[in-house]
Amino acid sequence: MSTTAHEAADRPEIPTRLLVHALVREDGTVDAGELYTVANVLGMSDQQVRLCVKRLVGEGRFTHEGRGRKAVLRAVADATGSLAPDAAYVRHAYRQDQGLAPWDGTWHLFAFAVPESRRAARDTLRDTLLHLGAAPVQGGLYVCANAVGDLVEAAARHLGVLPSVTFLTSTDLRIGELETPRDLAAALWPLPEIAERHDRLAALAESFLAGPGGAGEMTDVERLTLAVTLAAAFSAAMRPDPLLPPELLPEPWAGRRARALAARCWELLAQPRPTGDPARPAPRLFRLYADALADAHGWNGGDRVDS
Repeated sequence: MSTTAHEAADRPEIPTRLLVHALVREDGTVDAGELYTVANVLGMSDQQVRLCVKRLVGEGRFTHEGRGRKAVLRAVADATGSLAPDAAYVRHAYRQDQGLAPWDGTWHLFAFAVPESRRAARDTLRDTLLHLGAAPVQGGLYVCANAVGDLVEAAARHLGVLPSVTFLTSTDLRIGELETPRDLAAALWPLPEIAERHDRLAALAESFLAGPGGAGEMTDVERLTLAVTLAAAFSAAMRPDPLLPPELLPEPWAGRRARALAARCWELLAQPRPTGDPARPAPRLFRLYADALADAHGWNGGDRVDS
């Protein structure tokens, strides 16, 4: 399979720093030869890679042994980077896709009035709510369809603003004249933009799955390039996704289809290569995604993906 097999799909932007993190192997090393080669395939220059490596070494994140493409980087600490999936988050997404996490009709609301003197804490609390999938209703009031109250409470307690936060639930939320759950979800969350990101992930996955030969025909560099690109596209689609229950989403929902296709890609990428050194450690990224998608195995392989 040529590396051009997935070039028709829109590639996500991959910062050089994230590429280095993505190529960290299970033994904590990065092969500079692979790093430069994959970077070149992704359109990065050797100078760009050298400057990034220099910064990472200067920050104490890696040590550097050797020169040029024969060098070896060693991670000083866990350097999976922001391409690493949140296993619990991914598992919940696939459970929703399989109908194993039905919505109970409860809206979870959070109101806070943190004084200006605690502005940094207020901003962090707001960012935490958005990260957990909540949407602003009006000033200081946020709503989420998932039960994230314990996580919000833990964040507020850590920030020292828990007395300023109000927690409540409702089964009859209404905003103006909007009262049906799907209408509320469409007004509160940017569903078209979220679906568009999932469509880009689906297009990338489809281009790989439609290619001749499959993962078994790919070289090591092709496999690594696709894995990094797929991980970046998966992160770009999932991180802004509030994981609304299916009952609140339009049908068919782009996220379910994209996740099913992505799981099939990772299943193929995880298969042992018929050639190559079996003792050569694989990038830690492969195991992280295999673990995160464990609950999806056995479902995506046999489930039909609607067009």
